[in-house]
Amino acid sequence: MSKQTQSICIVGGGPAGLMAAEVLAQAGLQVEVFDAMPSVGRKFLLAGVGGMNITHSEPPEPFLSRYGAAAAQLKPMLDEFGGDALRDWVHGLGIQTFVGSSGRVFPTEMKAAPLLRAWLVRLKAAGVKFHPRHRWLGWNAAGELQFATPDGEITRQFDATLLALGGASWAKLGSDGKWLPVLAAKGVNIAPLQAANCGFDVNWSPFLAKKFAGTPLKAVAASASMDERKKVGEFVITEGGVEGSLVYAISSALREQINLHGSTTLWLDLLPQKPAAEVHSALMQPRGADSMANHLRRKLKIEGIKAALLHEILSKEQFMQPDVLAAAIKSLPIKLLAPRPIDEAISTAGGVKWDAVDQALMLKAAPGVFVAGEMLDWEAPTGGYLLTACFATGRHAAHGILAHLQHTAA
Repeated sequence: MSKQTQSICIVGGGPAGLMAAEVLAQAGLQVEVFDAMPSVGRKFLLAGVGGMNITHSEPPEPFLSRYGAAAAQLKPMLDEFGGDALRDWVHGLGIQTFVGSSGRVFPTEMKAAPLLRAWLVRLKAAGVKFHPRHRWLGWNAAGELQFATPDGEITRQFDATLLALGGASWAKLGSDGKWLPVLAAKGVNIAPLQAANCGFDVNWSPFLAKKFAGTPLKAVAASASMDERKKVGEFVITEGGVEGSLVYAISSALREQINLHGSTTLWLDLLPQKPAAEVHSALMQPRGADSMANHLRRKLKIEGIKAALLHEILSKEQFMQPDVLAAAIKSLPIKLLAPRPIDEAISTAGGVKWDAVDQALMLKAAPGVFVAGEMLDWEAPTGGYLLTACFATGRHAAHGILAHLQHTAA
């Protein structure tokens, strides 16, 4: 069979699958994309609702460090297609970008929809065929791919397959993790999926839960251990816990500590801009007839949710002791009980382990079947890192498919 007539099945129409489809179609292969949803890119569009953060402008070394334990495995893929290359690719679709004050990269319009529309126009022009409402069920005894469709089950045979089905967060958008038992039955080594970039449960008092649910906590710093350097940012108090960008940034460490110990502590600095000695000195000043709450507000401008958190964690006696209060302001312990459910998470950790795929991302247990995107066992914080690795792994798997087909045809 000639290269031009070889057919590729891509299961999953997210960033990883669509990037692979582009590479393979441009190489002259017949590419078909199957997706369980009525349209592709649903989670990609959701990611752009609050402002499409496509990648990050960090230099390669700190950028790579954001992937933690999976950095070594992802390095060759990000070297091939990192933040700068992704930004150039976006520009090639006619979408301009800019770097925000945090170093994050956004499309000028701050939306995902124009980018996705332009991309789909390019893919369709390259001959990529799309099959919405086609849920992959696995393989039959003959090794054919099985799909559930509105018209009943069908089977198809392809020269190679790429699975890019995502993790298990936001199941209503398509990434529901139902592929796990299918691959496990094939003997694929899989790490359990866990919530990543997620909120956590806290046993707030009824007063705090009712009065401050939905309140943002701004200009604070947090860490997953008392001795660790705290990250500055903001997050939100929920009725049952905490969520938001600062919590997401350290969620991996918090989750792992809960896995080990059953609960963990979020260490919070309410005034990261002030040294501990300055906070202590301010509280040690005479307060006269002022209540401690007024003293706190006048000297350090702590009121509202920040004051409420101090009351929540400290006893009445502790709150009245300047030494104890000053220490709590700089390192307030908030007990976290559990991560929020995986379906609420922005992304997931776990998935197909790296020892289950070769360097081209082909499953060792299923030759000719490749895996990309969030199905693989890696995680990263928000800030453009998640999308960049999805694009990069999709592109890398596509080149792996090309090499595989060339090898099998030889």
